[in-house]
Amino acid sequence: MSLRIGVDTGGTFTDLCAFDESTGQVHVRKVSSTPDDPGRAIIQGVHELLGQIGGRNIGEISYFAHGTTVGTNALLTGRGVRTGLITTKGFRDLLELGRGRRPHMYDLQADKPEPFIPRDLRMEVNERVRHDGRVEIPLDHDEVRAAVRELKAQGVESIAVCLLYSYVRPEHEREIGRIVAEEFPEAYVSLSSDVLPEFREFERLSTVVTNAYVGPVVAKYLARLRRNLADAGLRCLPHVTQSNGGIIPFPTAEELPVRLVLSGPSTGVVGAAAIMTAAGSPDIITFDMGGTSSDVSLVQNGTPKVTSSMELDGRPIRSPMLDIHTVGAGGGSIAWIDSGNHLRVGPASAGAFPGPACYGNGQEPTVTDANVVLQVLNPDYLLNGQLKIDAQASHRAIKAIADPLGLTVAEAAQGIIRVVTANMARAIRVISVQRGYDPRDYVLVPFGGAGPLHASRLATELGINRIIVPETPGAQSALGLLMTDIRSDFMRTKIIPVTPEAAAGFSQVFAELTEQATAWFTEENIEEDRRSLLCRIEMRYAGQNYELPVDVPDGVLDGESINSLIEGFQRAHDRMYGYSARNEIVEAVTFRVQAIATVPRADLRRSTVEGRKPEDAVIGYRDVFLPEKGDYVPCPVYNRSLLDVGHRIAGPAVVEQMDTTTLLLPSDVCVVDDLRNLVIEIRRSTSE
Repeated sequence: MSLRIGVDTGGTFTDLCAFDESTGQVHVRKVSSTPDDPGRAIIQGVHELLGQIGGRNIGEISYFAHGTTVGTNALLTGRGVRTGLITTKGFRDLLELGRGRRPHMYDLQADKPEPFIPRDLRMEVNERVRHDGRVEIPLDHDEVRAAVRELKAQGVESIAVCLLYSYVRPEHEREIGRIVAEEFPEAYVSLSSDVLPEFREFERLSTVVTNAYVGPVVAKYLARLRRNLADAGLRCLPHVTQSNGGIIPFPTAEELPVRLVLSGPSTGVVGAAAIMTAAGSPDIITFDMGGTSSDVSLVQNGTPKVTSSMELDGRPIRSPMLDIHTVGAGGGSIAWIDSGNHLRVGPASAGAFPGPACYGNGQEPTVTDANVVLQVLNPDYLLNGQLKIDAQASHRAIKAIADPLGLTVAEAAQGIIRVVTANMARAIRVISVQRGYDPRDYVLVPFGGAGPLHASRLATELGINRIIVPETPGAQSALGLLMTDIRSDFMRTKIIPVTPEAAAGFSQVFAELTEQATAWFTEENIEEDRRSLLCRIEMRYAGQNYELPVDVPDGVLDGESINSLIEGFQRAHDRMYGYSARNEIVEAVTFRVQAIATVPRADLRRSTVEGRKPEDAVIGYRDVFLPEKGDYVPCPVYNRSLLDVGHRIAGPAVVEQMDTTTLLLPSDVCVVDDLRNLVIEIRRSTSE
């Protein structure tokens, strides 16, 4: 058993990556996704990948990890299960009231998203716990039983439980959970004190409702996939990626599906951070462009940035996750003309089916079709011939956009590229400039099937001077699954002024969270030498309503380490908001402990110089439309697998490989490093 396999399911393709521990080789495979049942493409892809590497047996797989968008898609499409809610009397409407803010301040017609639970399925029960944990009104058990019976009669499949101040005193929620188990044992139950033991009742309510709404969908999918893999001969326990960049076993994920919202893109960031740190570039901006969307994230000193919350389709979700920003700009994003006769791109996507027009099924003009028209992409085939391309279909689709705008087909195609580049640049500014980081100080790392194709134009737009393209960018997220650890997060809200005298109180909270983490290690059978803990506190100035995360120094918490925490917070506040108020009282709000269990990883093996020359890798020439030249220009096309360490090539040029295409614009210079990354220097001063 020497094979480790990572599988990432995207909107258009399912990517598979295998690391053969016996040979040290990495193998990549892409198959079309099957949105009706993502597991079908996974099983097919695993068999094809095993056949590709010499007819290996699925029983030889010692490690299997999966990144999935099943939960995210269920949320975005409203295809969760019928869900009920039990909450404290007087709070049933909080799900709609929210924070009392309009989604768009100046849009009087903007509607808030429909709640996942209609009002008639939100039940109130008598109970009240005060902010200090004191019980003011005991839980009325008869009311709880009546509420559960009513929800059962209404045909719900899942029940969310969210009581006021349950993060301080969870006993009432646990008692409700016990009653539900007695009265309605087949229901999926989600307690806010388990899902999110933090303050802010609306965000906690929204998160636990989200967890309950998609819980059965994710649980059924993972359970079915686990059975199908076992029937196919898989003997190891499969794992799935969390939003925090770590992995957990399928059974654990089935209980907390809300932690899988960013399951797909998170491992790509983790893998890129590991590869670029080894390459000597630990400060990077990752750019993952797939068929449906682009995901961007910032990594500093080899460590991805983290956050504790996000909004998905207007609904807040609080869960530990990597700070990834997503924009609807992918290879399948559809170009269209708005009412003002302006060219727009996305967020609608052609998806896996019908897909871009050039795939032979669709008719809508997409970003991929624009690249086929410009001949940046191979106009005959992709994926080393696995996917035939209909270039004439792309021309017809883009012409439908070009004619109303009075443009040539090539001009319209280039216009689509300009628009999608601007959309992606805005996304990167959200995670960099808006958070106090200058993108010019970072290396752009593109991956995904379309990332390297657009990287040079995007880097120019942002003033970034260097791009590094990993060896297998099209399957980077799948490879990242083989480079990440098992992780779980534990948290608790307890508001304490940050003073040297508070060290004992801090230690007590962390001791309780560490105890939970240790119990989790034991449940997962993690050996002592594989365990580590990462502690963090979210802090704010007294009177503020937003917190900033600060890492806790190693060792015993004492007066000196408390002062270090305060100084770390002051620096973070100054970077985020441009000032720090050093005379103000600082409060600790939420304490977090991340339990990390290391796993064997795919090795990053350095290559040596071979005897070939760069020109030996040229497999032909293709006329590529370059706006810098205003016309189609003959460009050499390189086979990346024939490029060796130290090879230097100059743009304009195209580098093709099975899983992606890299475009070098005029004045770009590319060198292959000893990790077989393409290191591209951007040497032009004006943007296209």
